[in-house]
Amino acid sequence: MPEFEFLDVDEADAPGDEFEEIELEDTAADEAGRVADREFNEFRKRIKNTEQFKLEESVFDEATYGALYDLVQDGHIVAFGGPISTGKEANVYTALGPNDTEVAVKVYRINASDFVDMRGYLDGDPRFRGIGSDKKKVVLAWVRKEYANLMRAQQAGVRVPNPIAVERNVLVMEYLGTEDGRAKRLSEVDVENPETAFEVVREYMRRLYSSGLVHGDLSEYNVVFHEGQLVVLDLGQGVTVHHPNSREFLERDCENVASFFGRQGLPVDTDDLLEFVLDEDDEDEDESEGESSP
Repeated sequence: MPEFEFLDVDEADAPGDEFEEIELEDTAADEAGRVADREFNEFRKRIKNTEQFKLEESVFDEATYGALYDLVQDGHIVAFGGPISTGKEANVYTALGPNDTEVAVKVYRINASDFVDMRGYLDGDPRFRGIGSDKKKVVLAWVRKEYANLMRAQQAGVRVPNPIAVERNVLVMEYLGTEDGRAKRLSEVDVENPETAFEVVREYMRRLYSSGLVHGDLSEYNVVFHEGQLVVLDLGQGVTVHHPNSREFLERDCENVASFFGRQGLPVDTDDLLEFVLDEDDEDEDESEGESSP
């Protein structure tokens, strides 16, 4: 049977005196943390009390307030404006950015009603393997995918809103609008020069494909006319050409575009449009996008 012994210790002056040596005063980090907590709570209260942000909790949960707060702290957002649009997946708001620029803030719902549809666009995308069925992971991946797609489209020479920042389920990008409000969709304007507009849209489709992307939901509802130019919106569902359904999505895009411009009086053939998009070596490239007019 082993003998158990106590360790020798220095005697304290009195029981409990050893605790007097522990530093209990606040450090600079403690104080900074409390200041940050107070500022965040004030920020959250200010947003909640603003009429245009009195929305369901599925849009503005605690984590979303935190994401917005981080974007404010990083200088991407200075002040909030009003709502631009509301949808099943996300709401979009105007905001004031640095240097008095106006930006758009797109807030995705974590409990998105189109969760299953989102999975359909993410599954098979090599950039987002291993996400599984976790709804939060799917939505957060979707937001980062939209940001990445906007960056790639811009680098390919396609006019899209300039992506500025992404934080959790919030995307900040260039606001396309005038004094009269947001830029008008092709579906909302009288297309005065449909032939030129079609040449621009089909060239955008080819540039996207050449960069390895398919829009996946291209139509007259997500192409807008802004400052004399056509601009493509909503690239969240865009997939890479390696996605197993990329050809199906591209054919659907071609059908939508051909149908719209057919209603504008142009004899657009879906198969011809598809061939143009797929043929990267076609020398008949139209560079007239700089002067497009609806």
